Amino acid sequence: MDKEEDDLEATLLAGDVKAAPQATAGSTYTLVCALLASLTSIIYGYNRGVMSGAQKFVQDDLGVSDGQLEVLIGATSVYSLVGSLAAGWACDCAGRRRTFALSAAMFLAGSALTATANGYAALMAGQLVAGVACGFGLVVTPVYIAEIAPASSRGFLSSIPEIAGNSGILLSYIADFALAGLPKTLNWRLMISIGAVPPLFLAAAAMLVMPETPRWLVLHGHPDEARRVLARTAGDADRRLQEIVTSVQEGAKQAGSGSGGASSSTGVWRGILLRPTSAVRRVMLAILGLQFFQQACGVAALVLYAPRVFSHVGITSERAVLGATVLLGATKTVSIVIPLFLADRLGRRPMLLASAGGMAASLLVLALSVSAPTTAATSWWAAATCVAAAAAFMATFSLGFGPVIWMYGSEILPLRLRAQGTGIGTAANRVMSAAVGMTFISMYETVGMAGSFYIFAAFSAAAWVFVYACLPETKGRSLEEMEALFDAGAAPSPQATTT
Repeated sequence: MDKEEDDLEATLLAGDVKAAPQATAGSTYTLVCALLASLTSIIYGYNRGVMSGAQKFVQDDLGVSDGQLEVLIGATSVYSLVGSLAAGWACDCAGRRRTFALSAAMFLAGSALTATANGYAALMAGQLVAGVACGFGLVVTPVYIAEIAPASSRGFLSSIPEIAGNSGILLSYIADFALAGLPKTLNWRLMISIGAVPPLFLAAAAMLVMPETPRWLVLHGHPDEARRVLARTAGDADRRLQEIVTSVQEGAKQAGSGSGGASSSTGVWRGILLRPTSAVRRVMLAILGLQFFQQACGVAALVLYAPRVFSHVGITSERAVLGATVLLGATKTVSIVIPLFLADRLGRRPMLLASAGGMAASLLVLALSVSAPTTAATSWWAAATCVAAAAAFMATFSLGFGPVIWMYGSEILPLRLRAQGTGIGTAANRVMSAAVGMTFISMYETVGMAGSFYIFAAFSAAAWVFVYACLPETKGRSLEEMEALFDAGAAPSPQATTT
């Protein structure tokens, strides 16, 4: 239990009935802010998942080939790579709140362009805009929530975007299933058009409801406004404000600026890539490693190509294939709720280790199911095992490697480097996502469907080793303590405990 919880308990025992409601109100307000920030994740999830069911209809309507489709789907991750690199700069210069509004505007434009496309070039243009918006959303959301949340509930609040993202994927699968029976010239356009609705709410929330984060305000010389936000989101605003001011001043000294203001973009990049401290170097290793392994395990292959995988094991009915895909999305969405309640209890490391082990095991079973000889007597068994193993993979992925890496990455970076560092990590994630999305069809045609999933299982096992060897526990620590945690000793201790 951290100091905030101790203070609240002492307040209740002392009978101070005025301060306790303030703490409750602050928690409610922070939860509302996190929920509104997570609208970007719903939009991203929907945009990511809708092409899984819509791709066949797009091919039939516009004459898109398998090769073109593979490039189209994978290119979205490339475009989001560009967006994630630009988002760090936008977050630092314009602020977290305005970056949300910009992301919403791009999401809206991208959905409209894609839904009205009359050819392959127009599809690519729509996905370009939507992909850049995805990159913005993937960066600003975890940064915003990490900076607005108190340490005691940061794990809980930081899990919300992943739940929202999985909800968006599930909604896209349901839309695909519900609209599949319409004419092929209309159904895929409606599937994509639905994704244009949430950005309207996000834009309004960003400009009218959501506050700027206290840490950004202090970094840019607005301590009074930062204190007002802290007073609404957590108790003991003065103490927390002083911690943030001290952290900013120390960061400015390390960056060589000699002041507590925002360091230049050049100084940020120097602090990350050119002359990082030993702590920053270890932090970036942790972030890049987690982002690499999240996508190397092949989650994009199942999110984007699940109908093809299920068809490979003999599920021939189009409605059955889409139904199995909906089941996959539902499993992923339900499972993602678990980290919401356990991240602040069990810690980040146990959840990541359990997740990586479960992914490796389920991918092995999935590979065996698609490699089994298909006869009239065994095809139903192989199909059922394939769907169950895919659902188990989604469940174990959602236990840790889905939500926890975003939470972990956003909380371990120093304030002065947080937005840009998150952008670099997200860019690495998008590179790997693009690699999987743009090569999966070619990959399984070359090494076989089973061989592809054996490779993904090997990467999942390697992810377990990486987490065990390189990542310290961060549960319960304030953001201002993280750099010291990674600076202790010759390497981050896997057995590090919380304070």
